[in-house]
Amino acid sequence: MKQTVSRAFVALVMASGIAAPAAAANKEQQQLMADVRILQEQSQQLQNLIGALNATLGEALKAVNARLDEQAGNNRKSFADQKLIIDTLSSDLKVVREKVDDNNVRIGSLSQEVDAVRQGLQQLSASRPVAVPETTDGAIAPGAPGDAPQNAAAPPALPIGTSPQRLYEQASGSYSAGLYDLAIEGFQAYLRSFPKSDMADDAQLQIGHSYLAQGKNEKAVEEYDKVIRTYPGGNAVPDAYYKKGLALADLKQIDQARAAFETVAKNFPDSTAASLARQRLTALAPK
Repeated sequence: MKQTVSRAFVALVMASGIAAPAAAANKEQQQLMADVRILQEQSQQLQNLIGALNATLGEALKAVNARLDEQAGNNRKSFADQKLIIDTLSSDLKVVREKVDDNNVRIGSLSQEVDAVRQGLQQLSASRPVAVPETTDGAIAPGAPGDAPQNAAAPPALPIGTSPQRLYEQASGSYSAGLYDLAIEGFQAYLRSFPKSDMADDAQLQIGHSYLAQGKNEKAVEEYDKVIRTYPGGNAVPDAYYKKGLALADLKQIDQARAAFETVAKNFPDSTAASLARQRLTALAPK
């Protein structure tokens, strides 16, 4: 009987020893579960907060984008209005410039016509008969106009009212037709009648071209030098230097020709004459 009680007591002690760790483990597991639930709740709260922030940021971005779009629209409209104004001003300025150019052309034409009329009046005045003083015996007084030689050479008078443009075109037509002597006479008449014209330097240049075309190189050099001396600021100077160089080269005056080509290449580097002169200098270079 005692042995039975002892065995039961031992079994009870062993059972209680086993149950204690099991209860402790169960309690720790419950604590862990509670911590996990707390973390899950905090995570959910954090997600909710992030969602709310995203929503707020989204609304803010929408508002900012709307304002940017509105501002961009206003800027585009402003730029379009400014462009329209600029285009309108440019168009108006173009019209004004065209009118000014047209008026300048008309003024130039009128100036030429006035010069032509003035030239005609001078011719009329020169052609009027002059009273010749006589001596008591009816002879013409010495030194009177009647003493002038009847066959003295004088340039032919231009038709009254001949305009500079027409006179220049006539001379140019003679040059184009190969009538170089007639062209020279025409350009010389132009220079006598309208020495202050804008085309005077071109007329002088054409005289040189006419002599050069005839192979009269020395005369051509003289006429080109007149362009250079008389119209130093004219647009015919580069061509005068270049063509002078050609004439000198034909005369076998190579050093002078090279000097003329170098002058135009140096002083008028962007001109067509300078480009041609550089080609000639290359051809004249020692080999």
